Amino acid sequence: MTASAHIRILLVDDHAIVREGYRSLLEKQPGLEVVAEAADGLEAYARFKECNPDLVIMDLSLPGQSGLEVIARIRQRRSDARILVFSMHQHPGFAVQTARAGALGYVTKSSAPDVLIRSVYDVHAGRHTLSADIAQALALEKLGADRIALEDLTAREFEILRLLAEARPTEDIARLLHISPKTVLNCHYLIKKKLGVASDIELTRLAIRMNVVSLLELSGPL
Repeated sequence: MTASAHIRILLVDDHAIVREGYRSLLEKQPGLEVVAEAADGLEAYARFKECNPDLVIMDLSLPGQSGLEVIARIRQRRSDARILVFSMHQHPGFAVQTARAGALGYVTKSSAPDVLIRSVYDVHAGRHTLSADIAQALALEKLGADRIALEDLTAREFEILRLLAEARPTEDIARLLHISPKTVLNCHYLIKKKLGVASDIELTRLAIRMNVVSLLELSGPL
């Protein structure tokens, strides 16, 4: 840990109470300061441009623009941006895709507070880090075909897969990801081809089996 460093943090989560808890935890640590907060993807990018923080801690499940898309946009703006994902998603496929988008760390929200703190210092120092549960899941799934199939997808294809499995219309996906409907349709075709499925029903079943989406998420409001 480089506890002597002063690290200016942008905190991104769509729940104000959750952000307040994280801010309290982080600012009790040596050299950590939360200089800005954001509740969605668009606000996160705007705050990043305004504050130019040393590190971004962000959730993946954000209203509007997806967490993966925000990571990619931030990294396009500043290639050395330090990003730590702090997410409820425990499937290792999410960690793989966030790394591809440009994040250095992935910690699940079920992790102990000291894991998050240690990861903040690690990511700020430019080191890759994973919480133990994700590291273990990645190791176990190296033997599974599902993980191999997921790794064939690009970060954008992975995000489109998640939205397709939620039964989002093509136009909604295009708007959320700032791409054309034609691009969504092309990716839709490529995703099915890469995953070896012939129909959207098979695609949704596969997404559920790989925990890209859960039955609980699918039963909620879209």
